[in-house]
Amino acid sequence: MRLFRLIPLYMALALGANAALATDAETLAPLRGESLKRLILHKEPKPAKVIEFQIEDDGGVGTLEDYRGKYVLVNFWATWCAPCRKEMPQIAELQDEFGGDKFQVLTLATGRNTPAGIRKFFEENGIENLPRHQDPKSAAAREFGVLALPITVILNPEGQEIARLIGDAEWNSDNAKAIISTLVNGEG
Repeated sequence: MRLFRLIPLYMALALGANAALATDAETLAPLRGESLKRLILHKEPKPAKVIEFQIEDDGGVGTLEDYRGKYVLVNFWATWCAPCRKEMPQIAELQDEFGGDKFQVLTLATGRNTPAGIRKFFEENGIENLPRHQDPKSAAAREFGVLALPITVILNPEGQEIARLIGDAEWNSDNAKAIISTLVNGEG
């Protein structure tokens, strides 16, 4: 009998949570502006992908679970990708401004990218604050449905996909910073 009394409470919580999820997309959509007009905001978070990647700095293996509790901007890229060369320094700016307990940029060099090539790419573009992780067999990219580069995915602290952008974008624009700020400051 006690269970039946709790059903309305659980229903209210579930409906409230769904309304909050819808509000995120509704709140963030106007912030996209011209610079992020191609950013797709999901009305409801998509289930987390289970992926592993190589950690370039220590040769270990990482997972998205390592980033649980933070908003994560996952950028799939490659050393040969011209648009990646343009946007990677911009993504590094986001990490400088917002990186910490609530936000992290995760870069995954997808496909055939040597550690030396990745280091050279980062050096040539003045990037010192982003991780140099690899997805050498493109397994993580396949899990995320990456068919072209760059692709950027934003995950919520539960590891669920809340947004996706195919192609490059102005990640250091006021619009991008407003979106990340809204997420990390709990305004969405």
